[in-house]
Amino acid sequence: MPEHEDAHNAPVVIDGEIETLLSFLGYLRDCVGRKLDGLSEEQAGRAVVVSGTSLLGLVKHLSEVESYWMQRRFAGLDVPLDGDAFSVGADDSIDAVLRRYRRAAERTDEIARDCGDAEQPLARGRQGLTLRWALVHVTEETARHAGHADIVRELIDGATGR
Repeated sequence: MPEHEDAHNAPVVIDGEIETLLSFLGYLRDCVGRKLDGLSEEQAGRAVVVSGTSLLGLVKHLSEVESYWMQRRFAGLDVPLDGDAFSVGADDSIDAVLRRYRRAAERTDEIARDCGDAEQPLARGRQGLTLRWALVHVTEETARHAGHADIVRELIDGATGR
């Protein structure tokens, strides 16, 4: 298999709009999480670009994105937010950051499936924004940062692929 190919392909269309959206979001989450595979704690927290972005910082930020848009804005829950989620602290190990990301992802999926109506408006925020909009926005944000993670990982150790 060529170096740029791997066994992690985009999902096929699933029954129903919400399941399809969650499948693509799940695929992107897996891509982001795999960028931490095989790295040391130092490598995962290392900023290799001028902006100070690290892989751990990207994953922390994506946890915050999911919590903010799906729990706070869509479901109307009061959830603690980190503010500058890109910053990596002493307690931000690979395992801890991935656990937080997975919990936020599970909560997103649960909220979306329990709702079941892509037209359901957000509990907090602008008129016209719906579950569909929130899922597409979280997917867009995840895809953008998955691309950043690709570049950061390649700068750390040369690894490429999904």
